[in-house]
This record gives sequence, C-alpha cells and structure tokens, in this order.
Amino acid sequence: MAESVLKNIAEWTVSELSAALKRTVEDAYGFVRVRGEVSGFKGPSPSGHCYFRLKDDKAVIEAVIWKGTYGRMRVKPEEGLDIVASGRLTTFPGSSKYQIVIDSLEPAGIGALMKLLEERKKKLAAEGLFDEARKQLLPFLPDVIGVVTSPTGAVIRDILHRLADRFPRRVLVWPVRVQGEASAAEVASAIEGFNALPERESLPRPDLIIVARGGGSLEDLWSFNEEIVVRAAAASLIPLVSAVGHETDVTLIDFAADRRAPTPTAAAEIAVPVRGELLATLAALTARKLACWQRGIEQRRKELNLLTRALPKDILAAPRQQLDTLVERLPRALRANAQIHHTQFSRAAGRLAPQLLRNQIERRRERYENLNRRLRTSLIANAQAHRVRLARHRDRVTVFGERARRAVLALLQQRAGRVERAERLLAAFSYREVLKRGFALVRDGAGHPLRSAVAVSGGMRIEIEFADGRVGAVADGEGAPSAVPPAQPKPRLRGGGGTGGQGSLFG
Repeated sequence: MAESVLKNIAEWTVSELSAALKRTVEDAYGFVRVRGEVSGFKGPSPSGHCYFRLKDDKAVIEAVIWKGTYGRMRVKPEEGLDIVASGRLTTFPGSSKYQIVIDSLEPAGIGALMKLLEERKKKLAAEGLFDEARKQLLPFLPDVIGVVTSPTGAVIRDILHRLADRFPRRVLVWPVRVQGEASAAEVASAIEGFNALPERESLPRPDLIIVARGGGSLEDLWSFNEEIVVRAAAASLIPLVSAVGHETDVTLIDFAADRRAPTPTAAAEIAVPVRGELLATLAALTARKLACWQRGIEQRRKELNLLTRALPKDILAAPRQQLDTLVERLPRALRANAQIHHTQFSRAAGRLAPQLLRNQIERRRERYENLNRRLRTSLIANAQAHRVRLARHRDRVTVFGERARRAVLALLQQRAGRVERAERLLAAFSYREVLKRGFALVRDGAGHPLRSAVAVSGGMRIEIEFADGRVGAVADGEGAPSAVPPAQPKPRLRGGGGTGGQGSLFG
C-alpha cells in the first residue's frame, strides 16, 4: 500500500481501539457455551470474584465468575474439572486480553461428575467425617421423628403410611426443596434447625432425623453430595438416617449419616419396630414367664412331697398331744390371770381414794409453800450480802482513785520541774546569752564559725552575728597573729568569793 494511502488512514487512540474491539467481540459472541478443563483455580479472590482459565490440548482462554453468580452456582469450579461453561465473551482493556464471563457451568458429562464426586469423597473421608467410630446408635422406639424432605412429593406419604402401619409416632416435617441450586442450603439448614430445637418445649426436639428423597439421576441427587449437607449430617447430635434415591443410588450423605436406608420406605422401617410383632413378643415372653413359674411351683411341690414321705409318720404326735394339753390348760390360766389382775386393781383403787388424794395434795402444797418461803428468804439475804460487798468495793475504788489522782499530780509536778531546770540550763549554756552581753560570732561564707584570725584572709567575705541580727563584711588586709597575747582566763573562785571574779552564770 502506498505511503500516501497509509497516511490518510484515521488514527485511533488506544482506548478507542480497545473499546471498538470490546464492542466487536461482545456483539459477535453475545452468548457462547465452551467446554474445557478448569486450570489455575484458587477459589474466590478477596473481592469474591473467581478468576481462572479454561483449556484444552491446543488453546487457553481466561474465565471470570462474578461474586453474585458464584454464590448461586450449584456446581462450583474445581481444579482439573472438565466443564461446559455458558456465558459471554468480552475483553479486558487493562491487559489486552479477551475472556469469558461465565453465567453458569455444569460438568461435561457423567464422567466429570463422578470424578468430582470421588475427589470430594476422598477429601471428606480424610477429615474423618465418614468414620464408623463417630456414628451414633439409633433409638429403639423414638417418640418424635423429624423428616427432611419435600412436603408435596410421594416420599413423605410413603414414610407416614409405613410408620402408621408399623408403629404410629409423632412426625415433624421440615419442608425443603430436594433438587435445584438452593436445595443443598435448605437441607443443611433443616438438619441444623432440628438440632437447635429445645428439648422441653411445645415443639419437641426429634429423637431421630430422616433425610429422604425419591430416585433420580446423578444430577438430580447432586444436592446431597454438597459439602454443606455432608458436614451438617456429620455434625448432627440427633441420630440421622439417610434415605436418598433408590437402593442403587449412592450419595455422600449416606457415608456421613448414622444409618443408610436403601429407600424412604425402608427408612421408616428402620426408624420404628412393628407394633404387632412387639405385642406378640411381649405375649410370648409373658406366657414363657408364667410357664416357668408354674413349673417352678410344681417342682417345689414334688420336692415337698418327697421330703414329707421321708419323715416318720408319728413325728407330729407328741407336739399334737402337747398342744391339746395346753389348750385344756389355757381357760384355767386365763381365769387365774384375770383374778390376779383384778386383785391388783382393787389394791390400787383403795390407794386412790378421794380423801387420801386430798391429803397427799395438801401435804405437797404445804411442802411447796415452805420451800417457797425459804427460797424467798435466801434470795433476800443474798441480795443484801451482794449490796454490802458492792458498797465495800465501791469505797475501795474511790480511795484508789484519789490516791491515783494525787500520784499523777505529783508525777506531773516533778516532770514539770525537771523540764524547767533543763530549760534554764539550756538557756545558760546557749551562745545567744553571750551575744546579749556584747559579744559577736564571726562566720565564713559557708556559715562555718571562725575561731582564730589566722583563718581570715584579705578580701574574704565574712558574716558577723550580733544579738539582734547579722551583718556581712569583707576582711581588710592579710590575717596575722596578734602581737598581744590573748588574755589568760582568771581562775574561778569557789563559792563566788572575791571582788575580781566574774560571778556564776546561775546567779
């Protein structure tokens, strides 16, 4: 193409070209279905969106699932899963690539579903959800049975009919959808809801839970292969029976349940025994117990007859004769005993004559009055003696109190005199009394007393304290020992005698 022609072609900005490509791709491929293998799937990003790739043996295409779409998906993408994705193609201008925005996906055939099912089974088994050790025993005859199933299907009618035939029980139905995207969440919520019911309320807590659904294809039963359902069944504290599909259908909830029933009808048969059979068994046990008791009685009778035959025939003759003798003596003994008691009664009646009783009562009254007078006299005497002792002790306490007061006063006067003498002695020895007589105290700048002129140097700041205050000064000239020898103190005369003495400081 000529250079002039190339120059006449319109220019595009990068954004304009990217937008044009985006419109072209979206218009041409508004809805597509793509089959490929999931690659690079690491779960939802922090924003909730999922980013991965679809690939086959020759090509790779980027894929994205928005957060809202991912939450509604029944089948989630997994690494290595072969799927058929439905969505629309678009471009991402930020990195110049095209991608498919997936609206829905499904496994590519039964093989992919079986592969996903097997991988999920291995994962949950590794966590211990299928261990036999954690499975619970079913109650023999539950009072209340909870059924998780569709309320409009034939399954609930089969279960109720079978329970009515075998042993009627109270049934609580938790209605759920057993197929579709929301089915798994509803089944898990129903199991958790039955476990959350209180034990003693108007709506009782079930003793057994049956999760039931009729038969169907693998896709129809897929809700019971979801992890949320399997984990809810494994965590149930109420024993759980799984009755999903027909006998040949196997779902992951069958491994997590405490018991698997091949059909919903079989689940009802597992839940309760046959009432007629129980009554027949009870009647048979009752008959056996009665027969055993009768045989025991008959055996004891035979043993008693054998023992009776072994005894001598006249072994009871002597006791029988003795009994006859006692029977003859009994009337005479009764009459004699009655006569003895009558005599004793007559004697007692004679002692209980009214006059004798009145005399005894009078004597007892006089005795009690005498004791009362003596007691009153004794109480008065004791009270008088106590008053005398109290008066004597009160006088002693008064004397001791007066003596203690005088002793305290004398001790206080003695201590006051000692304090006064110590105060006068302190005042006599204080240097302030000397200052009052015209002397002064010289200190250096640090406040230490100067005791000689040698310690004073020229220009040294000193402080002179008089009796009425302090003044600062500066020494003039260099300090030197005085030429005049210090006056020798005159010896003090004892007794204050002589006219040249200073006299006593104590006057």
